[in-house]
Amino acid sequence: MDPNTLKNIYLFQNLTPDELSRVVKIGVTENFKEGSFIFKEGDPGDKLYVIISGAVRISRKINGSEEALAILRPGNFFGEMSLIDDIERSADAIAHEDCSLMTIKKDDFDSMLFVNKDLAYSILWSFVRTLSERLRETNEKIKSLLSMKGGF
Repeated sequence: MDPNTLKNIYLFQNLTPDELSRVVKIGVTENFKEGSFIFKEGDPGDKLYVIISGAVRISRKINGSEEALAILRPGNFFGEMSLIDDIERSADAIAHEDCSLMTIKKDDFDSMLFVNKDLAYSILWSFVRTLSERLRETNEKIKSLLSMKGGF
């Protein structure tokens, strides 16, 4: 993969060309057909996923039916929570369309961050901003649901 491709991905946009090359060296491209599971809720969290092409649906089973939480497109990433907290996957990730993903294994990711503190700072700060944004979106969804149901 060309390191310049990663420059357009939010998680990596502040990295230097040398840092982007380091990320590319540990990344592996994986392809998934529409409808196939990338991972399931409860699976071990052993990889970070970056969407290069296509779309991924993050969902959970609620009362026996699938509830889509998000549709992620190129430039988005997912699976980062398990890299940080070592807890199993909290939702399903399903190929919403045929997709190509760059994956980074947890051990490779940890080693990369340990070796380069500037790189670690930049990536972890991007994680924090993304998690904060996702939490705000979730809060808005909860407020909306509560208002539709008349509060508590």
